[in-house]
Amino acid sequence: MASTPTPTEPPPMPQPDPLGKGPPEPPKRRALLRLTPNPGPDAAAALHQLATMVRFALIVTIAVLAIWLVGDVMAIIFASALLAIILHGLARPLQRRFGLPHSLAVGTVMLIIIGLLTLLIWSNGPAIAEQYLTLKHALTAQAGGLRAKLGNNVLGRMLLEHFPHGLTGERSMLGSMGVGLAGSVTGLLSSALGVLGVIVVIVVAGFYFALSPSLYVDGFLRMVPISHRDRVRRALIVAGTTLWAWTAGQALDMLVVGVLSAVGLAILGVPLALALGVVAGLCNFIPYIGAILGAVPALLLALSVGTRTTWAVLILYSVIQFLEGNVLAPLIQKRAVRMPPGVAILAQTVFSSILGVPGLILASPLTAALLKVMDTNLPPYHPAPEETLENPAPAMTDKA
Repeated sequence: MASTPTPTEPPPMPQPDPLGKGPPEPPKRRALLRLTPNPGPDAAAALHQLATMVRFALIVTIAVLAIWLVGDVMAIIFASALLAIILHGLARPLQRRFGLPHSLAVGTVMLIIIGLLTLLIWSNGPAIAEQYLTLKHALTAQAGGLRAKLGNNVLGRMLLEHFPHGLTGERSMLGSMGVGLAGSVTGLLSSALGVLGVIVVIVVAGFYFALSPSLYVDGFLRMVPISHRDRVRRALIVAGTTLWAWTAGQALDMLVVGVLSAVGLAILGVPLALALGVVAGLCNFIPYIGAILGAVPALLLALSVGTRTTWAVLILYSVIQFLEGNVLAPLIQKRAVRMPPGVAILAQTVFSSILGVPGLILASPLTAALLKVMDTNLPPYHPAPEETLENPAPAMTDKA
């Protein structure tokens, strides 16, 4: 016997509103509508801009923390990369002219450099060491004499309280450089080998970087998101090209400054003119501040000759730096990148405060590469000639 289906009850009809406004809207739906708004194009652009700013702030924060915590290791890595770029740039003419493979050209350049250094040490090693020791003792004696003269009056004693220790004989500048180079690198390098171990690591790592640059660049790009790899790779190429151009130009600048300084000091009769010229040329690797560092030893030794010679040395270095800043520097900036003096000095101050002497040495090439990458990837701002800060427009003046 078939069972008759029970009739289903119809759903209850919504009760009419006694005020005649219809059934009330469910509260859950109203909450859902409030939580899912439909933003307009302006709101979406603002959200995208905010996300970009937050991402940039996070990247900058992570970079600053990395430099602060492992800055010494990063300085070694950058120095190795800079050496690799130099070896790569020197090997390119051998590849073009003789058709050598890249690895063979880099190895040939490395052997030539090692051979020249070995020949220099073998032939002139004792003379170089004697010049270095004589220069060190002379500078120490002159610094001690200057310290004694300054200690005779109140103003001099005030200056001595803020004088760099390396110039007053309390602490060796070379020892400070050694401590800075060794840094806080743990293990064998900092404890046993020190500066020599760091130099060996830089040379070996730079040589291997130069042998297979694509291997290391591609390995680094694997840590970058896929959507940004092409852009980062182009930025690395731009940075490498800029570093090679800056280093080649700076090497020429150092050679010219060193030769002019040595010849000028020899004419003026300053002792150890050749050693002082080498010091001036090496210090000129650091723009602006290096000129002062290179002139201080010559001025100290000129004091032993006489006041007139000291003034002549000061004029000589001023003329050399004038020629370097107005003739050589524009040529270097034309090939590499224009580095404003304020930016260069601030970069040297920041990196030297974090990394010490290595930061001071590496600040300029690193800043040059960063400026060139920014100049390539970010559009420049070109205000109207009448609206520059040097010649503000009347409207800008009125607003101010």
